[in-house]
Amino acid sequence: MLLRFTKMHGIGNDFVVLDLISQRFNLQEEHVRMFADRRLGIGCDQVLVVETPRQPDVDFRYRIYNCDGGEVEQCGNGARCFARFVRDKKLTGKKTIRVETSSGIIELAVMEDHQVEVNMGEPILSPAEIPFTTEEAQCGVYSIEVNGQRCEIGAVSMGNPHSVMLVDDVDTADVETLGPAIESHSQFPQRVNAGFMQIVSRNEINLRVYERGAGETLACGTGACAAVVSGIVRGLLDQQVITHLPGGSLTIEWRGEGHPVMMTGPATNVFEGQIQL
Repeated sequence: MLLRFTKMHGIGNDFVVLDLISQRFNLQEEHVRMFADRRLGIGCDQVLVVETPRQPDVDFRYRIYNCDGGEVEQCGNGARCFARFVRDKKLTGKKTIRVETSSGIIELAVMEDHQVEVNMGEPILSPAEIPFTTEEAQCGVYSIEVNGQRCEIGAVSMGNPHSVMLVDDVDTADVETLGPAIESHSQFPQRVNAGFMQIVSRNEINLRVYERGAGETLACGTGACAAVVSGIVRGLLDQQVITHLPGGSLTIEWRGEGHPVMMTGPATNVFEGQIQL
């Protein structure tokens, strides 16, 4: 069969997007790995799937698969691409879209110039709910052992687990070694996305993220949200922060406990295609 797809990216975090409303296909892990392969397939960090919702008060169901074939709970850059995709494909005419994910309902607002604002929901800071195994009470900074050294991290869930480590300079941070070691750390039973944050000012940070199941990517939307939340909890950042990632910049806003994290950034359509299966 021929399967239609769209290649998109959110500041360099790239996706294969599948409309499984107007076409039928039983997506399996081996298909995801093949689509994601940059030599033998289409090439992407994640595969995004558009499905009909299971709940009456939402517009779509949104599913995310990492390039290793595993399904994950949330992807902020993907959410922005999802919003542009369903409007470009005329699956909806709404500018504010409610979407069902495996971690809950999120709202997407399509703005001018292909900018999309995403209500990412409230961050989770309780270790048990992240999940993060620790004997320490909930706090802004935890100490873990990584490759024989003590590292201080923040721990946040944005529907998926994140660690956030402060570094002096993201360009010289040892992401290649520490990233995979933190990702598979035993204190994160579902693995974790490892963020490395350099604070430029109270309203600006630089960030690199080693993503669970994907490796380092050019951008991670939930990682940007988690980093800003962690910085605010530590008293290092203000409520609105420009977050610079290797692929581009996002605006992240969090007004504190009881409020959702708001993320604003672009969504870009790269090309359309069909793949023979």
